[in-house]
Amino acid sequence: MSNSPKIIIIGGGAAGFFAAITCARTHLHSQVTLLESTAIVLAKVRISGGGRCNVTHHCFEPAQLVTNYPRGGRELRGAFARFQPKDLIEWFESQGVALKKETDGRVFPMTDTSETIITSLLKTAKKANININIHSEVINIIKKENLFRVKLKTGKILEANRILIATGSNTTGYQLAKSLGHKITPLIPSLFTFKIKDSRLQGLEGISVAKVGLRLVGVDKKQQYQQSGSLLITHWGISGFGVLKLSAFGAKILHKKEYNMSLVINFLFPDNLEEVKQKLLNFKAQNLKLNKLISSFSPFNLPRRLWQKLLAHVNVEQKKTWKELSQKEIIKLAQELVQGQYKISGRGVFKEEFVTCGGVNLKEINFKTMESKICPDLYFAGEVLDVDGVTGGFNLQSAWTTGWLAGRAMGNKQ
Repeated sequence: MSNSPKIIIIGGGAAGFFAAITCARTHLHSQVTLLESTAIVLAKVRISGGGRCNVTHHCFEPAQLVTNYPRGGRELRGAFARFQPKDLIEWFESQGVALKKETDGRVFPMTDTSETIITSLLKTAKKANININIHSEVINIIKKENLFRVKLKTGKILEANRILIATGSNTTGYQLAKSLGHKITPLIPSLFTFKIKDSRLQGLEGISVAKVGLRLVGVDKKQQYQQSGSLLITHWGISGFGVLKLSAFGAKILHKKEYNMSLVINFLFPDNLEEVKQKLLNFKAQNLKLNKLISSFSPFNLPRRLWQKLLAHVNVEQKKTWKELSQKEIIKLAQELVQGQYKISGRGVFKEEFVTCGGVNLKEINFKTMESKICPDLYFAGEVLDVDGVTGGFNLQSAWTTGWLAGRAMGNKQ
């Protein structure tokens, strides 16, 4: 049996599939079986990137790459040194899948459909003789000496020398991990939008700002509770890359505060209060001889309707001209532009990527092989771990990487 190890992979998502393929192709003597509890494999890959599949992110420097992971970045540093986005792109291209980089760094298949990625993975798995079983929900795992006994909901029992749990955020995976001795870091949402009801945002649905600064109020300034990025005003509050990023890095404190916190928005990031005051003074000086309306002429690249809303909030009349603007009004306007506070009253949803903060404790995993330090011959990959990234292909990349590492290690071990 040691010459032909039986390997069971629980979970038919990105991490599980990539681990199965890597194991079967690297170690031809392995017997690889993949178990998926539902009727469909690679379901999350299918909806990633709005159905286009945001395969990864075009960041080839591990030190920079890990800054996009609120949890797990330190552990992933070494992992990415072994298998990173560049390696993944080369892997898919070797399978005949052409990829493209968009201006924001996200990587998609040239076809703009996730079916291209899914078809490639299924075709490769078939060639590698991987046994894929759908409707195969695991309800129990018992380890006796060097053998695992895996019980399915159907009553069927399978045996394996090595097991990989790659169940994503499915509760079954956490339960199985606990039953085999692992601790689970509490599970809470990550990557979500903010619910904000504020007169300054009403009627501005659909308006966006390319780059704003965002900061949660009333928390330790040493923590990463401030981010920058795009902002989109919605009918329920705000969304955009900057908001999603802050929600990921602030997931724990926001959950602790029951999603009721104050948020400072700097609409002119990276300019600070003094810089904005000076720009307003300079613009006024340049227009002293002209009857330009403040509401119609702004020194900043902001959407006009947003500019007018903020003017109204600090009681600057729409018909007032720049030469009529007082020093006191300039200070109030500058403060509103870069230090305006908004009340978060809850969390919204982000349909493209649903990510969980929390999971299997990372101290219990060897990130060179993804093997458990608690239970020998047990491996983990993907979102079942306490690893999560911001939006942009980072979560899929951690799934590919940890799956690749586990796949290499499982077949190699004698």
